Amino acid sequence: MGVLMDENSRVVIQGFGAAGQREAKNSRDYGTQVVCGVTPGRGGQTIDGVPIRNTVREAVDEFQANVSLIFVPAPGAADAMLEAEAAGVPVIICITEGVPVLDMVRVKRVFSGSKSTLIGPNCPGVINPAARSRAGIMPVDVYLPGNVGVISRSGTLVYEAVDQLTRVGVGQSGSVGVGGDPIIGTSQRKALELFEADPDTAAIVLIGEIGGTAEQEAAEYIKTMSKPVVVFIAGATAPPGRRMGHAGAIIAGAAGTAAAKQQALREAGATIVENPSDIGSTMLKVLKDRGLA
Repeated sequence: MGVLMDENSRVVIQGFGAAGQREAKNSRDYGTQVVCGVTPGRGGQTIDGVPIRNTVREAVDEFQANVSLIFVPAPGAADAMLEAEAAGVPVIICITEGVPVLDMVRVKRVFSGSKSTLIGPNCPGVINPAARSRAGIMPVDVYLPGNVGVISRSGTLVYEAVDQLTRVGVGQSGSVGVGGDPIIGTSQRKALELFEADPDTAAIVLIGEIGGTAEQEAAEYIKTMSKPVVVFIAGATAPPGRRMGHAGAIIAGAAGTAAAKQQALREAGATIVENPSDIGSTMLKVLKDRGLA
């Protein structure tokens, strides 16, 4: 089945510059159907075997694109997301970092009443290893098909977690990088809901960060879940008031600290990992204890 992507996913890449072309090749080499690129003014060209069109609507009508991957620079990224939504693309993934907050307020308002799902911005993307379906920037060589879903605000940490899982023989049903900005499309809680409903997923790794209350909101949902969740919260040593990496990773109040998030998640029944190097081994133990491995 897969979460957000499967063997029927047909990817259009908005912003078919150097990054878009590189990831189109990586995804196609992996086995993903990358059917079109969109760059206004260059419609009708073909670049590295990928047909280019001027609009997302053309990509949907002509190539039946159902996943959009956005590499449009920050000043135009909001318009790119809204264009994909207006074209009816079901899954929209924005890699772009630095999208202005006020732009995302406008985007969030539109998507709140939309049938489209937005992942990101400032995210590594989505992958389904069993279907070899990928829309993002993640290195495919660390992934192994299996039954553990991975959710993360951080790209680097999701790669580390997946690599650890693979090294201990625990494959993944998929990973979703929700993004590290203050305003994003799909929350950690919503991503947990998707994996909870996925029959191919037996357990979930959740990687959070300091800042905001997204992890506490996720904790409320974890209380109702049937599947075990292993959690690591990055930024435990960060000083209050200083942004650490992501725009959303800044402690502004007691709820934003790593300790507060860990406490809420632990009380919800999640297994907390204090050291990121223990993510893989902890998940393997949880799977064995539950008779899932």
